[in-house]
Amino acid sequence: MTPKPPSAPPAPALPLRLVAQFRHLIHELGKFGVVGGAAYVVDLVIFNLLLSTTGWLTATVISTTVAATGAFIGNRYWTWRDRERSSLAREYLLYFFFNVVGLGISVGVLWLSHDVLGAVWPQLFQTRLADNVAKMLVGNAIASVFRFWAYRRFVFTGAPAATPAPAQVG
Repeated sequence: MTPKPPSAPPAPALPLRLVAQFRHLIHELGKFGVVGGAAYVVDLVIFNLLLSTTGWLTATVISTTVAATGAFIGNRYWTWRDRERSSLAREYLLYFFFNVVGLGISVGVLWLSHDVLGAVWPQLFQTRLADNVAKMLVGNAIASVFRFWAYRRFVFTGAPAATPAPAQVG
């Protein structure tokens, strides 16, 4: 009886191969999510503190501006800290511009809910709960997807620092 030659280990399952291939992107998304989560809490608190006294538009602009400034610091120095740097002024101006676009997305969703749908169903869409759902859930979700893409593509564009290649499996 001749001994069997050792067989190659089976190839890892598709989900494991995808995780290995997109590990860096998943890591960035996770850090972006942590920074965004902290900014979300700041935005939510300030928005609700100001909503009754300033109205929805002013509350949105102020809360988003404060939260975005904090998020810039977190994203620049943690989420994308491993990327080569361009000038702080360039990064902040682009970051500010894309946050204005993100703010426009949130304001657009809130306006659609509060003023357009609220004109038809004011008892439903002109409430604090409806304003929070429109701005803090729907508007911020759409704006966050846009901002992640824009920051990664245009703001923090330096090449990531070299990392060792993942070990080949299989």
